[in-house]
Amino acid sequence: MLQGLTDLGQAYLSFLNPMTLLYGLGGAFVGIVMGILPGLSATLAIALLTTLTIKLSPNDAILVLICSYVGALYGGSRTAILLNIPGTAANAASCADGHALALQGQAGRAIGIATSGAFVSTLIGVVCLALFTPLLAEVALKFGAFEFFWLALFGVTMSGSIVGDDPIKGWLMGLLGLLLAQVGQESLYAYDRFTFGWDELAGGIGLIPALVGAFGLAEVLTTLADPIERKIIDMKDSVLPRWREVIQYRWTVLRSGIIGVATGLLPGVGEDAGAWMSYAAAKAVSKEKEQFGKGSIDGLMAAETGDMSSIPGHIIPSLALGIPGSAPSAVLMAAMIIHGVQPGPMLMIQNPHFIYHVVAMTTLASITILLFGLFGVRPLLHVLKVRRGILMPIVFVLCTVGAFATASRLFDVYVMLAIGIGAFFLRRRGYEMAPLVLGLVLGHLLDKSLRRGLVLSDGSIAPFFTRPICIVFAAVTVFTLLMYLPSFKAAVKSFTGAIGGRIAALFGRKAGT
Repeated sequence: MLQGLTDLGQAYLSFLNPMTLLYGLGGAFVGIVMGILPGLSATLAIALLTTLTIKLSPNDAILVLICSYVGALYGGSRTAILLNIPGTAANAASCADGHALALQGQAGRAIGIATSGAFVSTLIGVVCLALFTPLLAEVALKFGAFEFFWLALFGVTMSGSIVGDDPIKGWLMGLLGLLLAQVGQESLYAYDRFTFGWDELAGGIGLIPALVGAFGLAEVLTTLADPIERKIIDMKDSVLPRWREVIQYRWTVLRSGIIGVATGLLPGVGEDAGAWMSYAAAKAVSKEKEQFGKGSIDGLMAAETGDMSSIPGHIIPSLALGIPGSAPSAVLMAAMIIHGVQPGPMLMIQNPHFIYHVVAMTTLASITILLFGLFGVRPLLHVLKVRRGILMPIVFVLCTVGAFATASRLFDVYVMLAIGIGAFFLRRRGYEMAPLVLGLVLGHLLDKSLRRGLVLSDGSIAPFFTRPICIVFAAVTVFTLLMYLPSFKAAVKSFTGAIGGRIAALFGRKAGT
């Protein structure tokens, strides 16, 4: 315990230098700009900044990425309030009450509520990140090749629910990611697979060209294909947070913060789930239910608190287990791998201090969004006046430079273009790209663990189903897949309802006696 506090204190001290603080501010600024622009996302911000930070030290680079992650979700509340268009999917729950307040001439007040809620809830998540990640990682240290296989397979099954409403499409994209991960030399004997005689493919599909193509170029093409005219509501009141409102709704903040972290811990549940669940919980216990959807402070505070606190919640399983819970955290995990940090159970052995550095990074990110929320709101809103025809070509140039700069290979640009164009058409058909990246990231772990396990067991698959942790993961994986069947889901719901009814009757009978 004392050693953990010492490591945490040293992590905070290591970031107290001007250059590191500048990196944090820069990452948050880019993230907020990405969040403010409807159509762009935290996922795109992390993908683009991964290419721009490739030459930085791992700590500085990941600091920039985490700050951009937090900044993008925070910035998305601006368009939700002023345009009634969520800047990111996680900000959709803020539209109803935030935009209603803006229409009442209280746009600044609404932004102040969003700022204070985002700051406090991120700090709640940071506390949970510092407490739970080392504990979960300690348990994960018992994993071997057999357990890693099931862990990776379970992560891929989550691709059915990580984004979108159609699990079949998510699984198909996850499977496509697994297939792309098999391209190149295999890990044990360096035998070329699926290279079709191209020497350039011997090293496999690069993560950065894949990320930039799937999220950057595809986003550019999608945005240019569907331009939208918007009318911005002017802010005439102050954006400074009213801290007495935070104190007044302190139980809403605490409850929504815990809900956000809890939903973040569940693989496949995005930041938007944290926002909607927090909003529903606030409405259920509120004394002013009729105000929800008409400008409720309670509702807006719950929505913004729920989505922001889910960020540390998503980082916890990404670090400890190597299983991201949302699209941005999947790309963040891929970026960590690119920068030489391997998330997962081995992290506590290979880089035990890194978890506390991430805690310090997330704390710094929460402080940066507070600063921008207090002093940079009005200037940042001028970004909304930039025409798409000017902005998107700039993003395309950044995608091209980023794909080329990592290895200085023109082939990576071709990979980025091919994946980006393919992703554009797939997105038009309702296929999301986050499961593709998840499959690409976990595909190497799954393949390597399967082959190593078979070598250790002399070709027998029995250890994959007889070791205790393997049995648990296998059962959870099968149960997760079966839950997508309506009949099985209805049966589970009926069974749990019957058990709950019996327990309630039992306690009622005891109370009567």
